[in-house]
Amino acid sequence: MKIGFLINPIAGMGGKVGLKGTDGVLDQAIELGAQPVAQEKAEKMLSHLREIYPEKIEWLTCHGDMGAKALEEASFEFSIAHDAKESPSQKDTLAAAKVLLDSHVDLIVFCGGDGTARDIVSIVEKKVPVLGIPSGVKMYSGVFGISPARTAEVLDGFLKGELGLAEVEIMDLDEDKYRAGEWSVRLYYSANTPFESTLVQSSKMMIEAASDEEIKEEIGEYIEELVSEEPDALFLLGPGGTLEFIGNMLGIEKTLLGIDAIAHGQQVGKDLNEEGLLKLFDNYNNIKLILSPIGSQGFVLGRGNLQLSPQVIRKIGRDNIMVVSTPAKLQRTPMLRFDTGDAELNSELAGRGWFSVVIGYRLSRLAEVSI
Repeated sequence: MKIGFLINPIAGMGGKVGLKGTDGVLDQAIELGAQPVAQEKAEKMLSHLREIYPEKIEWLTCHGDMGAKALEEASFEFSIAHDAKESPSQKDTLAAAKVLLDSHVDLIVFCGGDGTARDIVSIVEKKVPVLGIPSGVKMYSGVFGISPARTAEVLDGFLKGELGLAEVEIMDLDEDKYRAGEWSVRLYYSANTPFESTLVQSSKMMIEAASDEEIKEEIGEYIEELVSEEPDALFLLGPGGTLEFIGNMLGIEKTLLGIDAIAHGQQVGKDLNEEGLLKLFDNYNNIKLILSPIGSQGFVLGRGNLQLSPQVIRKIGRDNIMVVSTPAKLQRTPMLRFDTGDAELNSELAGRGWFSVVIGYRLSRLAEVSI
């Protein structure tokens, strides 16, 4: 097998600092203290692949941070197909995709987010299958493995001839609208990817039912009671339409795509990044986090809320995380997923394989968890 491999080194950098993406705001992200994350995620995938697939792979990659460094760290032999600049850009991704296509690779494995997927598929179309290691802030496309380790298992199955290809959607979010609080996801392309339903995420499903508004009101009434019963507690509301609805019921200016905080019945934080959350925690001993999963994909952590870093989650604690969902949305979400970037923490959050989800007024249901 000849496998093309490339990394978008800046993918995911805007997440922890609350920028909801990195496209066009890299300098701002760096000023806010953003650190690269793609290299680490790529190395995790390659390290796991090394353990489960000992056979030789013919790797074609890019210079330095765009692939060679990670393959060298994982002790794989490789050839350089594209000599990227010291500070790789979108042009390098497009150029590398063209070189890999012309080199007749059997598969392109990349590390990045929806923007990277979109760039690569714009060049290779469905002529070459692609497989993504999740590293972006938002990942709605169906080419991504659930986690770096799961991506390695998909690749292992493909290399052994055990997994076939499926046609999936390449979707991307308008980051400028996203930062302004508007959620605008667009379908750009379709692509082929090695597919096994428990290891590869589906494209995000937009779920809405006529009865959902009533259910959201019930959940909101329950959250109102909790906030009233624990006035000294800090309540954090995650992103999404359900929590925006609840935030409005609580009388706060809830951002659709950010993390907002309420205590003593007042809003004490808006669109908080990782640093802002950790500073706020110094003032509270009791912290509650309320999240809603991404419909169809099931991600509770690791997609669109990277501000909630492993350090933040550990300070909150698993027992203080509440997941809420309408029954209609949960019915179309086969399992909940946690991808914090910390394997040990993911296992702790998964617990015994189930997580309680609030689906109405003081009404909960156990949902299966996969990591």
